[in-house]
Amino acid sequence: MNTEHDEPLSPGGRLFVQPATHQVINTAFGLERTIEPDALLTAISDSLITKHPRFSSLLVTDSDGHEHWRKVELDIHRHVIVRPDPVGEGDNNEEIVNDYLADLAVSSPLDTNKPLWEFHLLTAHKCVVMRVHHALGDGISIVSLGITMCRRLDDPEQTPTIEHLVSSTQKAENPGRLEKILKVLKMVWFSLMYAFEFIIRAVWVKDRKTVLRGGEGVELWPRKIATAKFSLQDMKTVKNVVTNATINDVLFGVISSGLSKYLDSRLLDYIQEGLQITGVALVNLRPSPGLKDMKELMKKNAGTAGWGNKVGFMLLPVYYHRNRSDPLQYLKRAKLMMDRKKLSMEAFLSHHIGCFLMKFFGAKFASSLSYRVACNTSFTFSNVVGPRDEMTVAGIPIKYIRTTISSLPHAIIMHIMSYAGKADMQILVAKDLIPDPEKLAKCFEDALLEMKEYAVQI
Repeated sequence: MNTEHDEPLSPGGRLFVQPATHQVINTAFGLERTIEPDALLTAISDSLITKHPRFSSLLVTDSDGHEHWRKVELDIHRHVIVRPDPVGEGDNNEEIVNDYLADLAVSSPLDTNKPLWEFHLLTAHKCVVMRVHHALGDGISIVSLGITMCRRLDDPEQTPTIEHLVSSTQKAENPGRLEKILKVLKMVWFSLMYAFEFIIRAVWVKDRKTVLRGGEGVELWPRKIATAKFSLQDMKTVKNVVTNATINDVLFGVISSGLSKYLDSRLLDYIQEGLQITGVALVNLRPSPGLKDMKELMKKNAGTAGWGNKVGFMLLPVYYHRNRSDPLQYLKRAKLMMDRKKLSMEAFLSHHIGCFLMKFFGAKFASSLSYRVACNTSFTFSNVVGPRDEMTVAGIPIKYIRTTISSLPHAIIMHIMSYAGKADMQILVAKDLIPDPEKLAKCFEDALLEMKEYAVQI
């Protein structure tokens, strides 16, 4: 067999094919009505999915144990799985789809005898699930590629507009020399402090054991999914009452408040004021947030703006508080923490240190380290800024886009995807620890509504 054209995996790709950190991205497109299998096949064939080299390559391993991509002839029919019969009981299609995604998160790896992607057409539930191995790219890359199947609802000749949220953080117009020096010193200090924290998290420091924290082996436990639904306008209303706040600040304030509400609802005697609950956030390292123009992503000289796993990691501590009088305090505390994180090089360093460890110590060592960090923290979080236009696929309007990933040692995995003025958070939980994720989702929704009600009174 000719192997001279095989291409080695990127460091990120090698990480995500290791057993301890094996990941598949599952993205659900909810439709207004059922799409026919032939129409879905045509939409995929006409998109950039079949033209991307990663999507027509097999994952192979050489005699030295090194992974490579090998080009093959693509048979698209092998990648579309039609499920004509109901895949669950009940009348709520969204809940049934969530149950289906929860099962995929634990017990359904992709077939390595074909390129590592597939579509599941759930005809009875008006939904298409796109499954792509994380080794092919990160969430922004994958969902951006999937949206090349779509067209704008108001103008079927146009592809969807990519959303770009501009940070409201104001920069000093002409900072003085002293201010520049202080900023550099802060950057160095916070970078060193957070890098040290990351190291000790991988070695021995753990969150206190609560119902929110998983641990080794929890990635194999049965899962449930619930969806928290937010309005982007409500987030902007809250953001605007706190100077220089961002949408991400609001999100972390909502998470802090929502987790506190949920812990209160469980009536746990051991929960103390100020209890730290640490999350691992996936951070986009590209120059701008949100989904990308695929032509730009696929340029060979695109650098950090291009295709692939261009993500870093940050540890994001939130704290339990019985703070009901002023819900905006959750946002203000989150903003203080996020300002320090953004000033540091934590995400950049985590990415490049991971590449260094991969190169000199091997993929298994880097994967083991990442797994340890997950075991010692409590939740995963990511946020993808999606299209602002309503879209169609094969002429059928899309009601929602939601994404999640395979299980991790965390008991809670949260992924937010915005679309057409809404933001849906998929909350994947270990149901033996959190049997009522619907209550957790409502705690998050109530947290934002409380902040909004308080904000409009100011």
